[in-house]
Amino acid sequence: MTIQTPETDHRRRHASPRRGRHRRTAAAAPEVFSRGFDALGRLAMQGVQVSARATDLSTGEVLFSVDDHVVMPTASIGKVLLLVEVAARLQSRQLSPLAQLDRAPQDTAGESGIWQHLQVPALPVADLAALVGATSDNLATNVLLRRVGLEAVSARTESLGLTRTALLDLVRDHRGPDDAPQLSVGSANELTWLFSALARGEVVDAATSRQVISWLSLNSDFSLVSSAFGLDPHSHRHPEHGILLVNKTGTDAGVRSEVGVLRGPRAGVTYAVSTYFDDTALPARLSVIDGMRTVGLDLLEYVF
Repeated sequence: MTIQTPETDHRRRHASPRRGRHRRTAAAAPEVFSRGFDALGRLAMQGVQVSARATDLSTGEVLFSVDDHVVMPTASIGKVLLLVEVAARLQSRQLSPLAQLDRAPQDTAGESGIWQHLQVPALPVADLAALVGATSDNLATNVLLRRVGLEAVSARTESLGLTRTALLDLVRDHRGPDDAPQLSVGSANELTWLFSALARGEVVDAATSRQVISWLSLNSDFSLVSSAFGLDPHSHRHPEHGILLVNKTGTDAGVRSEVGVLRGPRAGVTYAVSTYFDDTALPARLSVIDGMRTVGLDLLEYVF
């Protein structure tokens, strides 16, 4: 699946060559990434569709990649694009952080998030964005999306030069034939660029990037790649043993995806790992999660 949008100079600068779809660089000692690389290879042999990429945060060097150009379902990771649009509007004063937004029946979506379990009928924009960053709150996502509009999020995404990454729809409990088949899609190539640019303060402007990073730093889902980092999912906004993480996960039936920036005493790395698989049996799901954690162990070794 490819999202067709006009090619831009910005996108061309950050696109990676399509040759050598599976690679580890010589600059990184082969043993550093061999476990994760082999784990992803085993998943692929089991029929799991895999896409991954890791780059050095300082140099931009590609440390390893596996089909990083492929467009994959990424579930809730697309909510980052909504947060970028909201943060940009706060900085331009098109939107007030204290503006109260009411929830409506059409915004209802189950699964992730806590607002659906609270009694308060309205929350400020900034609080809703914090809920999205902290718990990937589906109800908060839909309320914010109703306020800013999916078209505006799509336009912002295109303005960043992203052609293979998009938020396609609002969150739905059930997807019909007339709905987008996935909440979001993305390529590991573009997702690592996006998070690196956020970390450098280059998405829209420095203030917008800082705001998005602040919301994402609240994330409490460390169930995939980041399960290897040994951090407290509920308290990790300051370095623990020299390790600092900002990440976003995406989880749906047959989808496990994570993108993040991991900093350590020795180095920093931006990573993205997405998997798409037959989620009809628990062992298949556990195998995917274990493979993603193995990638995390290699990333931790690189930065630590």
